[in-house]
Amino acid sequence: MMQSLLIANRGEIACRIIRTARRLGIRTVAVYSDADAQALHVRLADAAVHIGASPARESYLLGDRIIAAARESGAEAIHPGYGFLSENAEFAAAVQAAGLIWVGPNPASITAMGLKDAAKTLMQAAGVPTTPGYLGDDQSPERLRAEADAIGYPVLIKAVAGGGGKGMRKVDAAEDFADALLSCQREAASSFGNDQVLLEKWITNPRHIEVQVFGDTHGNVVHLFERDCSLQRRHQKVIEEAPAPAMDAATREAVCAAAVAAARAVDYVGAGTIEFIADGSAGLRADRIWFMEMNTRLQVEHPVTEAITGQDLVEWQLRVASGELLPKRQDELAIHGWAMEARLYAEDPAKGFLPSIGRLDTFHIGGGCRIDTGVEQGAEISPFYDPMIAKVIAHGADRDAARRTLMAALDDTVIWPLRTNAGFLVRALANADFAAAKLDTGLIAREGEALMPAERPGDGVLAQAAARLVALSSVGPAGFRLNAPARRDAQFLLNRAPVTVAFDPACVGGDPVADTLLTEHGQTWQLSAWRVEGKGGQVAGDGAILSPMPGRIIAVAVAAGDAVRKGQKLVTVEAMKMEHSLTAPFDGTIAELNAQEGGQVSEGTMLVRIEPLEV
Repeated sequence: MMQSLLIANRGEIACRIIRTARRLGIRTVAVYSDADAQALHVRLADAAVHIGASPARESYLLGDRIIAAARESGAEAIHPGYGFLSENAEFAAAVQAAGLIWVGPNPASITAMGLKDAAKTLMQAAGVPTTPGYLGDDQSPERLRAEADAIGYPVLIKAVAGGGGKGMRKVDAAEDFADALLSCQREAASSFGNDQVLLEKWITNPRHIEVQVFGDTHGNVVHLFERDCSLQRRHQKVIEEAPAPAMDAATREAVCAAAVAAARAVDYVGAGTIEFIADGSAGLRADRIWFMEMNTRLQVEHPVTEAITGQDLVEWQLRVASGELLPKRQDELAIHGWAMEARLYAEDPAKGFLPSIGRLDTFHIGGGCRIDTGVEQGAEISPFYDPMIAKVIAHGADRDAARRTLMAALDDTVIWPLRTNAGFLVRALANADFAAAKLDTGLIAREGEALMPAERPGDGVLAQAAARLVALSSVGPAGFRLNAPARRDAQFLLNRAPVTVAFDPACVGGDPVADTLLTEHGQTWQLSAWRVEGKGGQVAGDGAILSPMPGRIIAVAVAAGDAVRKGQKLVTVEAMKMEHSLTAPFDGTIAELNAQEGGQVSEGTMLVRIEPLEV
């Protein structure tokens, strides 16, 4: 077994790896950027090395600095986690060339499975079923359009080097293809340095099924059963579970055998995931489940597999990388119970799930679940990285037990002042179709507003908080009179906005407070005593387009003086690895342009001002 390990990652996965390494007696070395100098993973590790500035491209994506950090710290192995350089074959080869142990698959395996088109061709040769589509080298818009027309709409455009939901566009009609292709290629070039795409037939009732596979250097390959990741928003997984609902024994055997065959086809070593798309319109059937891609790394959702198998997959990775046999044979692995994982993000559902950035003054997640996190109370959620706060993992005797446990933990979550998707997750878990396991990847899009958390807490919760606040002072909130008949309503501030609350004056009491946090169904609000505030700063008019968040401008589609139409794209801002397009609110002329491609902007920065057309 190796004695020292450098973790070429940050946040939750770095903390997760440190936990297992410490149990095994392995010394750990963290790396960190400027933004992460005080991060939890840095403080948990036995040693830490600074590798650069806050942007990932100036730190966590610099393989030479990470290798130098390993040498400097005396680490003998490098674990890449997931994301960043975890599926970079050149980095894996450089680690090995430096005489270090690479905790991952061979570079050749990463290369073979790294490009979706080449991987599909390889899988077809190995007898693994693949989805209908186009994998050709001719990337001209004309050829791609012709192939899409031949496949039939709807069709899915996918970056061949993509992952994590990026570089993917669904196209419903031929007239939308050109714009979707350009958008997909631009995002693919920005995220992966490769703008090539492939085309796939869009499955109308798709389910996302994936199989955890593991290989060692002695030629052994096993699977650790399947996961269902069908609950997705914009191609990104929201809630994952294992095993897959309605997967019978025969179908499980066929799909898992196909996954093992796929891994053997590339002489796979270490942890990997074979992802399949299933047509769930007639239930799960082996002849309607097709290979999509392979992730040559540990997955974000690996804890649900750990929960149902009782295995530590990071330990498996470290043992295999040290040259040991797989810890278990296939006949020694079995499914026990059910597990679900929810990804808790610092993002605001009310603002289109834009990241919520700042300090976690209050950070509490409900009990009964495993919590994998890379932050703690007082930590900063920065604009430079993915805004995931934690993974919340529930295990139960059956699916409904796991679902209810997870829902209860999220319902009891209190996070402030950052906004989170906890309320959205609670509603998704409570959704009737999800509860009944009527799953497909379009469920969230179909349910739409029904899954959005409430804008304000219920009257009962507000009344209790208001009664406590009335004890603040002899003045009390506006409308509350000490020397007059009691009134049952008064004004307060809910998240700094005026609100009238009805409450029972007889309940007034408790310790005096200036404000209080109240939580309902995973959503948290701050209720404050009424106060009149001075006039704020200048408010932008309707023609001012403000940046909704801190980020980097990646495209400017207009120039000063241009005439624009309502809905026309003006500026695209990239933040947390996602693109956000800002559009014209009405027809008009660009009167002011303060956006420059490549520039960094703060939340609220005025980027464009439009003068409306005179009528």
